[in-house]
Amino acid sequence: MMICEMVRFQVREGSTRDDVMADARSVVERWQAEPDLIRKHFLFDGVSETIGLYLWQNKQAALAAHDETWRQRVRDVHGSEPEISYFDTLMILDNLAGNVTEYPPGD
Repeated sequence: MMICEMVRFQVREGSTRDDVMADARSVVERWQAEPDLIRKHFLFDGVSETIGLYLWQNKQAALAAHDETWRQRVRDVHGSEPEISYFDTLMILDNLAGNVTEYPPGD
């Protein structure tokens, strides 16, 4: 089962897009090294909230990647507690690639 994981946390007051981008750039290699990570989107609302939207091969990989060490980094760098939600990925419509992919249910 492909899993979509949404990770939300508040950035420090006064953080700019450039600040958030610099932090995102600082973790790119870490996420590139995750063998079960398919894709990660770095999102910022422009004010106070950042969202990481991940596509994983399985939920176990997502749970392992966002362990207590990772959570502590969020607390240290951004001063907030992350909130994480998991979703069964039913379908991906990709207009850029021109395809639609359905994913069967899993365990």
